[in-house]
Amino acid sequence: MVKNLGNKKIKVELIDNFLVVWNPQDGSYLYKTAYYGKPLGIPKPKIPEFNVPLILDLMESLYLAETGQIEIVENKKPVSLKTLRKKAMQLYDEFEDKYAVYHDLRTNELIVTPGIKFGCDFAVYKYGPGIEHAPYMVSVKPQNSTISATEIVKAGRLATTVRKRFIIAIPNKKDEAGETKNRYLIFKWFKA
Repeated sequence: MVKNLGNKKIKVELIDNFLVVWNPQDGSYLYKTAYYGKPLGIPKPKIPEFNVPLILDLMESLYLAETGQIEIVENKKPVSLKTLRKKAMQLYDEFEDKYAVYHDLRTNELIVTPGIKFGCDFAVYKYGPGIEHAPYMVSVKPQNSTISATEIVKAGRLATTVRKRFIIAIPNKKDEAGETKNRYLIFKWFKA
């Protein structure tokens, strides 16, 4: 989560499927406080301050908007959470399940980035990219889905090779209190 900015909300512009923080100071703030987004043209920032726009994806933007940290506009008009969620549902397969896990991990002060290079949904950090290698790779599986032993072994071998823990996140829907409860299965591999 981003530290509270008081009444100030960072302005973000929706352009197609990405969101842009044009003000470099605001972008640097989002990046250095909780590693949101990617600075434009800087794949691995060495310092948390930069003088370029910050690019956010739809998932992290929805989280930031829901927690009141950003204000989103498109063509100078406000974008509602409903509109942003609808756009995200069109872009991501099983968005609601993935977002439930993303929201849970971020709310628990973990740093969450896309996990595509590891063949999973999320790479998860305790401290952040550049400080540590992501210790966890997380795949989101809906409650009633199946996973084969072969898929588990493949994921486990990859996780071992890149020195990460493989986690399957099973999102639950919101309970009566409106809270989402998720389950996490963490695999630990031993040499025989």
